[in-house]
Amino acid sequence: MQNERIDIYARVTNAIVAELEKGVRPWHKPWNAEHAAGRITRPLRASGEPYKGVNVLMLWMAAEAQGFAAPIWMTFKQAKAAGGGVKAGSKGSLVVYADRIRKTDAGEDGEETERDIFFMKGYTVFNVEQIDGLPEHFHAAAAPQLDPVERIASADLFFANTLADIRHGGNQAYYAGEADYVQMPPFVSFSDAESYCSTLAHELTHWTKHPSRLNREFGRKQFGDAGYAREELVAEIGAAFLCCDLGLAAEPRADHASYLDHWLKVLKEDKRAIFQAAAHAQKAADFLHGLQPPSNDS
Repeated sequence: MQNERIDIYARVTNAIVAELEKGVRPWHKPWNAEHAAGRITRPLRASGEPYKGVNVLMLWMAAEAQGFAAPIWMTFKQAKAAGGGVKAGSKGSLVVYADRIRKTDAGEDGEETERDIFFMKGYTVFNVEQIDGLPEHFHAAAAPQLDPVERIASADLFFANTLADIRHGGNQAYYAGEADYVQMPPFVSFSDAESYCSTLAHELTHWTKHPSRLNREFGRKQFGDAGYAREELVAEIGAAFLCCDLGLAAEPRADHASYLDHWLKVLKEDKRAIFQAAAHAQKAADFLHGLQPPSNDS
């Protein structure tokens, strides 16, 4: 079991590292799918439920590498249950989930205590484009979407509903932790509305780390140290998740190209770092979604 855990952490981390070493940030490839699931979407389970955390990055990379447009993935058994069959020679993709075992320890006084040990397990999924004989809805063409203006308006409302203190001015985007506000350059200084939204999503992910919110702290002291790099990694992935959820393309920030070496150093030294960063990014995205008013769709 120990070898399996190490292998999974290493496999995922090595795949992310390989992309970063090519100068590619895999979280900046939200999948553009000409599919009923939507133009920009997270990877989806057979049930239509979105994947979360590090599995999003892993399946985005798998889709990019193999050229899949459909965002839906399922296991061999799920494909069979749906009336389909995996095509011969198809290469499956790894997804992971957390599991745990309970261990009993005996103290010096002879008293026994129990504790949970958490670890990662993996299993294989296939994209629906690798499966023959599935019902048509798994391959349905994309339905009409909101136009770009409506999507930006929806994103603006999402950001406003957080009630974060967002200020505009100057030429830098940052989160001021002690004063607890987000600073953004004027809207007109961005190349387009999606770039503005992507940058704001990044800074609002930082905003969630405040002690009154998610209380996220990596012990960062200065630019370039491990704590700084880890927090920036969380914000990058969190922004990608949020933009995807809002139907927007995540735009890479030119001022963050300098982080690549720092991220590589962190990931190479700690094979669990990308799992932790993706989990924190997911919590941040979920927190911001939780600040939205209840939907009236029901």
